[in-house]
Amino acid sequence: MTRQPVRTGVALPLVGRRRGGGTSPGVVLAGVLLALILLAALAPSLLAGGGPGDTDPVHALQPPGAGHWFGTDQLGRDVLTRVVYGARYSLAIGAAATGAGVALAGVWGLAAALSGRFGDAVLMRAADTLLALPGLLLALMVVLVTGKGVLGATIAVAVGTAPGFARVVRAQALIVRRSGYVESAVGLGVRRPLIVLRHVLPNTFGPLLVLATVTLGASISTGAALSYLGLGAQPPTPEWGAMLTEGQGFLQQAWWIALFPGLLLVGTVLAVTVVGRHAQARAEGRTVR
Repeated sequence: MTRQPVRTGVALPLVGRRRGGGTSPGVVLAGVLLALILLAALAPSLLAGGGPGDTDPVHALQPPGAGHWFGTDQLGRDVLTRVVYGARYSLAIGAAATGAGVALAGVWGLAAALSGRFGDAVLMRAADTLLALPGLLLALMVVLVTGKGVLGATIAVAVGTAPGFARVVRAQALIVRRSGYVESAVGLGVRRPLIVLRHVLPNTFGPLLVLATVTLGASISTGAALSYLGLGAQPPTPEWGAMLTEGQGFLQQAWWIALFPGLLLVGTVLAVTVVGRHAQARAEGRTVR
């Protein structure tokens, strides 16, 4: 099956198992980093003390040191604490948007595959039109309708990922629909809704869920970009994109305010993409070096 291109946002060579077996160090390192990010999102108090909104004006704009490993910002807030708590917001936006995009794409792609030629053409031309737009531009257009904020950014990112997913769902559903076991079920008189639930859906969404792990990194970066532009999470929310916006005005005298959330954002996107592509390669039975 020839897969249609889906925006992933990061172009990386596939990293997977070594020639002699085992997992490559790159995948292991990405998995460890991703585990730490997930720990920060689920239990931030284990990695940072205090709260992300705790201020201490006396110690404002302190450089990284023993007392504050990532320094403090213009209000005296600990940057490490804010970065750790920010993982929850950035991952939540990316994961929720990817999940919503998969759900929307499932309805979209199945409707195209199971409808007649006219309906299929209309739905796929709509997907092609949206795919022709850059992902961030499409998200910006959606935010104009939904409004800024975390919810609006999540919906915008979900709409941006759905067209590519929909093409994958349609292609996979067409293959399953023409398979022998589906034709046998039709010949036995099994009703169409039951065929879709028992055969088409399980065999369509398996590959899509693996592909969604690759796209998760792009969803996280797009959500952070919307927050950076002031359209997603709003200050003082400790979201990485919003923290970059706050820190850009202090780059000369306090570079650490923007550096550390930026590094965590880039590292998270790379880790998710590497692990996702490794999972995709294993699902397809490939060994990549």
